Amino acid sequence: MRPQLFEIPAALTEVLPEPGLRPGSAYCLDSPGSLLQALLAEPSAAGRWCGVVGVPTFAAEAAADAGIRLERLVLVPDPAEQWLSVVGALAEVIDVLAVRPPGRVREADAARLGARLRDRGVVLLVIGEWPRTEARLSLAEPHWQGLGQGHGHLRSRRIRVEVTSRRVPGGRSVTVELPSASGVLAEVLVEPAPTRLPVAG
Repeated sequence: MRPQLFEIPAALTEVLPEPGLRPGSAYCLDSPGSLLQALLAEPSAAGRWCGVVGVPTFAAEAAADAGIRLERLVLVPDPAEQWLSVVGALAEVIDVLAVRPPGRVREADAARLGARLRDRGVVLLVIGEWPRTEARLSLAEPHWQGLGQGHGHLRSRRIRVEVTSRRVPGGRSVTVELPSASGVLAEVLVEPAPTRLPVAG
């Protein structure tokens, strides 16, 4: 029986290898910013517990604005050299774990933790490098909207989410607003070009 996938923003369902996060798998991100918050928000809203380890800049207020339920969020800002033990212990009770390792991760350590993740059905979101990941998510071509010539304020950021995976060698991408005007991740709908009518001669 295939495990039930964890929830993700609707805009990402077509670019990840599967339309959700696979329990027992690891996914890599380039930074601990808004994309991480968006990936935690959907499982959190569905009632799952989330944890963030080794990211002292992860702000609770911004997490709440992104839709993460703080009553089901565990933060361990600085586990120092004990980060692997902390992640292993949290994997017993947390559904989605985000971690930024302090250095390069050994294959043997990743394999041991991976076995525990699979046994417990936990999703691991890694900021940085990790052996044998399900997919890597990167952000490219950011463009803020809302500023005019010397006036206005930032309303939203249009950016491309690029996903690479062994299961999708060519990669996929989608343009989203992150954050959108409502503060969450929203797909940018590209309007079709107008049809050009032939000029009567």
